[in-house]
Amino acid sequence: EESFMIYGIFFIFAGYLSGSILFAYLIPKYFYHIDICRLSDDQNPGAFNAFAHTGIKTGTLILLLELAKGFFPVHIALHVLSPTDPLFALVLAAPVIGHAFPLFHPRMGGKAIAVSFGCLLGLYPDLRPVLTLAAFYLIFSLLLVIDPHLFRSMIPYLCFCLNVLRTVPLAPIRYGTILISIVVILRHAVR
Repeated sequence: EESFMIYGIFFIFAGYLSGSILFAYLIPKYFYHIDICRLSDDQNPGAFNAFAHTGIKTGTLILLLELAKGFFPVHIALHVLSPTDPLFALVLAAPVIGHAFPLFHPRMGGKAIAVSFGCLLGLYPDLRPVLTLAAFYLIFSLLLVIDPHLFRSMIPYLCFCLNVLRTVPLAPIRYGTILISIVVILRHAVR
C-alpha cells in the first residue's frame, strides 16, 4: 500500500508538471516571436488564442499538445494505480491544476479547457465523462447559445459537475472531475 501511495504522489507531481508546460504560450513565443497573452483580449495562454494568432496548423499542433499533457499522465496512472485509490482524484485533476497555476508562472495560467478534455480522455476506455462534457459544450454553444463567451464555458462545466455527482460511481473519478470543473470555473471567474 505504501508503494501505491508513492506512485500516486509521483503521478500527481508528474501531472502537475505536465500541465505546467504552457504550449500555447511557448510555441508562439519561440517560433513566431509573439506573446499571445498580450495579443489576446483575455490574456489567456490557451489553444483558442493560439489558433487565433498563429493559424490552423500551429493551433492544431498546440491543441494536440494541450490534450496530450492531460491525457498521458492520467492514462499511464490508470494502468499503474487503481481508479478506486483516493489519490486518483488528484491524479486526474493535476494537469488541469498545473495548467491553471503553472509552477514557474503561477499568475500566467490558462483557463484549462483543452487540458481538462485531455485528462478526461485519459480515462479511456471509459469515455462517458469526456463525452458528457463535450455534449454540454455543444448544447451551450450551438443550441442554447449563451453570451458572453465567459458563461458559455462556465455553465457547461457547472452542468458537467452536477451530472457527475449523479452518474459517476467511482468516488475518486467523481471527485477528480468535480475538482477539474471547479478549477476551470474559477479560472474563468477571475479573468
